Amino acid sequence: MNGVSLDVMPGERRLIIGPNGAGKTTLFNLITGDLKRDAGAIRLFGDEVSRLKPHERAHRGLARTYQIITLFPKDSLEHNLVLSLLGLSKSRWDVFRPLVRYAGLNEESLRVLKRVGLEHLAERSIGEVSYGEKRRLEIAMALAQKPRLLLLDEPFAGLSREERAAMKDLIAGIPREVTVVMIEHDMDTALDLAERITVLHYGSVIVEGTRAEVVADPKTREVYLGD
Repeated sequence: MNGVSLDVMPGERRLIIGPNGAGKTTLFNLITGDLKRDAGAIRLFGDEVSRLKPHERAHRGLARTYQIITLFPKDSLEHNLVLSLLGLSKSRWDVFRPLVRYAGLNEESLRVLKRVGLEHLAERSIGEVSYGEKRRLEIAMALAQKPRLLLLDEPFAGLSREERAAMKDLIAGIPREVTVVMIEHDMDTALDLAERITVLHYGSVIVEGTRAEVVADPKTREVYLGD
């Protein structure tokens, strides 16, 4: 990254765009702590978190999805979500203890699955559901953390038209107390969700503003739209 400064207001819906190699996922990795910074500072909700580990940032209210979905393919949707919740709970995981013995986690997992429209698939294994349903489960796992800031890395990638519509409704329905920053290449869909847009190119912010401002800027057309 090259001197990137990104200020996002509480409750905002921010879209990060740019060509391949622009640094979008690298930016997310720096925010979450998956990559260590070599300069500058990272602040979440006004607090300096540059030295905190990823799980410590998560406990501060940061959640994220990834380009490549990571789930337990032989386990059920509910089981995957319970494991995600367990990682955030104060309970210590005992591999020999049935998950049903962890008070409240199964009820919470079903509540979150209902929130994303997957409650009817709770007992299905990951291998039995569609790619779009896996994407929605991934967002469910992030929302289960009760984040204040949610980073979505290409949530529409690989989805059918119907799945994109369902994903769009899901993201649009995220409560305003959750700030959403999204990387996406599906411009037709993502632009409808964004209030402000940041354009990255070779690790630098070259344009930032409203949808109208960014689309009209010649630099956007040059590096992203191909003009």
